[in-house]
Amino acid sequence: MAGTGFGGAMAPTPLIRSWRTAFLTLRDESLTNPPRNSTSQMLHNLIFSHSHTLLSAAPELPSHEVLSDILFMMELVASSSSDEDDCVHIYTQTSRLIHDICWHVKFEINGSSFSSVLGCFRKLLDRFLSKYATGAAVECLNAIRCIITLSHRRWLQSEDAILVKFLLDVIVSSQGISFWMPHSVYKEIPAVINMNFSTESSSSELQTVAFEMLSEAISRAGSSFPVDIWRSMLEVVRKTMDVMALKTPAVEDIAMSRFYESFLSCLHLILTDPKCSVSDHVSVFVAVLRMFLNYGLSGRTPSTLLVGHSKKDLNNVSPKAHREHLNKSDRSVYRPPHLRKRDCSNVKPNRAAHSQYISDSESSTMNVTSSDSDFSDGDGSAKESAKGQNSRVRVAAIICIQDLCQADSKSFSMQWSLLLPTSDALQPRTRDATLMTCLLFDPCLKVRMASASTLVAMLDGPSSNFLQVAEYKESSKLGSFTALSSSLGQILLEIHRGILYLIQHEAHGKLLASLFKIIRLLILNTPYSRMPPNLLPTVITSLKTRIAGGFRYKSDQNNLLDAAVGCLTLALSTSPSSAQVRKMLHDEISSGYLENGKKSGVLFLLFEYSSQGSCPSICLEALQALKAAFHNYPSIVTACWELVSATVYSFLSIVCPEVPSKQSSEHVGSTTVCINEKVLITAIKVLDECLRAVSGFQGTEDLSDDKMVDPFTSDFIRMKKVSSAPSYELEYRDLEVVNPEECESGIKQWCEAMEKHMPLILSHSSAMVRAASVTCFAGMTSSVFISFTKEKQDFILSSLVRAAVHDNASSVRSASCRAIGVISCFPQVCQSAEVLDRFIHAVEINTRDALISVRITASWALANICDAIRHCVRVLHFGQMDSNSNPQFIVSLSECALRLTEDGDKVKSNAVRALGYISQIFNCSTSRSHETSVHSLDQRTEAPIASENPMVCQRRCLLDSLEDFHRLEKIVQAFISCITTGNVKVQWNVCHALGNLFLNETLRLQDMDWAPVVFGILLQLLHNSSNFKIRIQAAAALAVPLSVQDYGRSFPDIVRSIEHIMENIDQDPISGPSNFKYRVSLQKQLTLTMLHVLRFTSSTNDQLLKDFLVKKASILEDWLKRLCSSVGGMVDVQDKSVADRKKVMISRAIQSLIEVYKEKQQYAITQKFEELKNIL
Repeated sequence: MAGTGFGGAMAPTPLIRSWRTAFLTLRDESLTNPPRNSTSQMLHNLIFSHSHTLLSAAPELPSHEVLSDILFMMELVASSSSDEDDCVHIYTQTSRLIHDICWHVKFEINGSSFSSVLGCFRKLLDRFLSKYATGAAVECLNAIRCIITLSHRRWLQSEDAILVKFLLDVIVSSQGISFWMPHSVYKEIPAVINMNFSTESSSSELQTVAFEMLSEAISRAGSSFPVDIWRSMLEVVRKTMDVMALKTPAVEDIAMSRFYESFLSCLHLILTDPKCSVSDHVSVFVAVLRMFLNYGLSGRTPSTLLVGHSKKDLNNVSPKAHREHLNKSDRSVYRPPHLRKRDCSNVKPNRAAHSQYISDSESSTMNVTSSDSDFSDGDGSAKESAKGQNSRVRVAAIICIQDLCQADSKSFSMQWSLLLPTSDALQPRTRDATLMTCLLFDPCLKVRMASASTLVAMLDGPSSNFLQVAEYKESSKLGSFTALSSSLGQILLEIHRGILYLIQHEAHGKLLASLFKIIRLLILNTPYSRMPPNLLPTVITSLKTRIAGGFRYKSDQNNLLDAAVGCLTLALSTSPSSAQVRKMLHDEISSGYLENGKKSGVLFLLFEYSSQGSCPSICLEALQALKAAFHNYPSIVTACWELVSATVYSFLSIVCPEVPSKQSSEHVGSTTVCINEKVLITAIKVLDECLRAVSGFQGTEDLSDDKMVDPFTSDFIRMKKVSSAPSYELEYRDLEVVNPEECESGIKQWCEAMEKHMPLILSHSSAMVRAASVTCFAGMTSSVFISFTKEKQDFILSSLVRAAVHDNASSVRSASCRAIGVISCFPQVCQSAEVLDRFIHAVEINTRDALISVRITASWALANICDAIRHCVRVLHFGQMDSNSNPQFIVSLSECALRLTEDGDKVKSNAVRALGYISQIFNCSTSRSHETSVHSLDQRTEAPIASENPMVCQRRCLLDSLEDFHRLEKIVQAFISCITTGNVKVQWNVCHALGNLFLNETLRLQDMDWAPVVFGILLQLLHNSSNFKIRIQAAAALAVPLSVQDYGRSFPDIVRSIEHIMENIDQDPISGPSNFKYRVSLQKQLTLTMLHVLRFTSSTNDQLLKDFLVKKASILEDWLKRLCSSVGGMVDVQDKSVADRKKVMISRAIQSLIEVYKEKQQYAITQKFEELKNIL
């Protein structure tokens, strides 16, 4: 049996005796002193002349004996003199014998002996390389590979680590004499005797085998290698890359292409999961990898005119024609198999069966299951074989680029301009190829697939975030220096051009799917508002054209159509809305595409696919695209309403019929039922979007009754964007007043939906369908609601309350609470005590729900109801508060909100907001008049309290007053607790709530024990909060009290703190990018608060505060001067009104300071401030 030998009882065979005789004699003669023969003579006489016999004997000997003998021979050769004339011949024969023996014998090597074996090989390799015997070195490396491959055991991590260090040393050593040397050096190197390959080719093969073996070691145990080994591998790869960068262009022959493939495959494995940073190497790696993007193609780029094209049209050749020309130029005359073998006989075969491994790994990396003809050898000729080899190199290089992008996206983002075109993307490049060049012009499908996959990785990774700064500028406007934003703008434009061209002309299904991924990511990452105006309409038109044209293969039809319509959805939902897209849609409508059924319009195409029930997935995508179009371009809804209404009703007619209970259980979990339900839900959402658009929905009705917006902050109020509201920016830009006809049209459409659609979907068996239908009511406006008859209004209100209280589905109850929160803000609703009572009851029940999602919407509705009640009491003077006690509904709302402050942060923030509204109208009086009549919320007079026993009435009022006092304390304690335990949103709402509390006219702040604590918390947030929005709201709350008495003993601290913040505002660090946009707003709010408190400084008796103001007089003077100069520049009528209000506020603050300085006998300072006042 091979490698086992014979038992001790049996005599050795002649072959075994010949082996042992040869090596025993070699050992004896090598020990003779002086030696009778040279080492080369001994080896030739005893070993090499009997090599065939020895090879036959090796399998019959014990493997450890064979290993011991060949290691001895290796030591002997390594220690021999390199000055012998035939040393290269001896090296060659030694390496060949070792290699052949390793192929025939399976060695049993353990961890302890592996290191010594590699040590012997290392000495031998050093000797080979010192004499440029690279061919012999290749044989030795292959011998080591045979030992590892034939062992069929699991190698330990320590053994692989030893092997990796050995291979890295070999690679570094071989680089000194490898193919990098000048050609003149090769002339001085002796030719290899009796070898089929030259020194140059074998030196590249040495590197090839080393990197292949390194790849195998990484694949086996790379994840467990320590960091120092990973760092060593990166350093060796970097050195190899540095040499490649000096030797451009890349050599295009079979030996070198095999080396490039093995090297790039190894680099891929290293970059896939690097254990150390690669940021220092990214720029060099990209520069070298870029060399291989057109590897094997540069020599075939046509230098003469293409057939059928004039010289002037040469640059206008399509990418498809260019690829066909390259393929045609590579085709050779067909030769039969027996002649092909003869042609290939001169090409050295790859003894290591590694190229197949490389090809397989690339295919799995790319996830490509296309024809193998892309990498096949064609008709077997050497030219076709080289073509397939070169294409594998290009694929490997592109995959490494993708790995770099994923390994270090931040450093990689700086290399985009090297890998992507900034101009002429549709023109073939003979030099400086880019990923777009590969995608457009490469004749190999797998190369194009790899390019597409890499573009997806670049656009989908974190590095794509910096694309938001892109801005396109025409080349005529660019100077000698191109800014990053301009460069990115040009890159994005060229990628659009190339991808849109391919989408129009590509037929391969898998590549088309990748192209749709790219265009999807492009749409998501491109700031179209800073790109050419016609770019987004071009994207939409190109996608529409491709969808209308269909796809070649029926098997790809549905998947590609889904992807294409999904891209169209994203393009239509791009924010901000595009004026050019709106014009395009309006032109389509005005041209009669919808009415006449012309198939060239985007909207017609979407309506056509949305009505195709045969393919629910495409129908779903088309409906989502329509929803996006109506959301971003609401002005087109009126013209499309009839089609929308008919489409939704057609789905209701098909899907809505109830399934009998027996059949219903059979259909549970059915894929078809689920898909049809999703389609119906999406159709209802389209209906909802249309109703919101035609009724002018912009979010919950604004019930703010605050005093006129302060002139210092009016210019910096940020309009809150409501995601559920249609985008009206373009419409408001063109129309200052909403068209009354449009509003009337909205009422008609709501009435149609109420009569035609709502009765069917509100009673649907699917909970998600019912939830979608209830959500429609959350998009209603008060103008639409008031236009309904009493019957329709009652239908809406009763439907919402019934769904919130009695529906079993949590999603329906949550949607109902949201709709209640919207409708409760309608003036017609909040003035009705009966409706509010029903709403409060429904919401209160849902605040106790087990699901947090329900409690969140219920708490939001509760806060809106409290806001509506506050609005009615304070502004409309409707339902006057009882002067003796707070009404029961106020008590109930406050108790419910207090309970919710102990819930999660999302619920807590709404609860705090509700308490803030309640605290503004909460009756805080300690003495009440008994003669005042009690008015209910709907102004219906109840029986007077005076009819009761006066003593009983007085006692009950005292008890109510005490309960109200304790309840107010609970509210304030809840605010303080939420400040310390809540998140950022909770803290902001607490500041807002405290501002509402300070607005309570029945509250005497100076008498409250908790007032200093509350003011202290606001000052702490103003000083220390890292969130500017919280600081703005804290400053706004501090500006609410209307007298120095309201501030109490906290007034001096408030003035000092605000002055300190104002003085150091420019040095205030910005903790995050999100705060940057609020910096100016914070400065304006601090200005307002500072002016507000300064006007009260003359009324205080605190002498220390007045001394402080004297000390800060020069700072206050400079600050007030800047304010006065900012007011003087306003000339417009509207600006003049704002300026006048600013002057009043500044003048009051200056006057108060003048009185302070007069009192402190600071006459010089007083005169300066009087002069400042006179300027105003």
